[in-house]
Amino acid sequence: MTNKSRSGPNTLLVAIYAVFALSATVRAAYQLLRKYDEAPAAYWLSLVSGLIYVLATIALARNDRRLARYTMVFELAGVLVVGALSLSERSLFAHPSVWSYFGAGYGFVPLALPIFGLWWLSRNAKKENS
Repeated sequence: MTNKSRSGPNTLLVAIYAVFALSATVRAAYQLLRKYDEAPAAYWLSLVSGLIYVLATIALARNDRRLARYTMVFELAGVLVVGALSLSERSLFAHPSVWSYFGAGYGFVPLALPIFGLWWLSRNAKKENS
């Protein structure tokens, strides 16, 4: 691992992913256990997003760029698809998930995070190849 992979922005990215991993996973687990009948699709989507954040956190912390890139692309696709569906098929989202409405309930961080992460990975790959 290079020193750059442990630099400020990378450490911040790992920390943000860790916070989202913990918050989304714990919240979804609680909702699935206690409120399952209210909105199972939204709660399962939140659990999937939480697990993706866990995987991204591990990949970033281990400097596994390939896995980090895959998780971030999946995450971005999920936010875009679920975000669009939550606007067009509101009945599917009686309760919001982490990715519904493009992450509006989380200050749009779920939308911005994979974009920033992919940019960061690309930027550092170019610097190391130079």
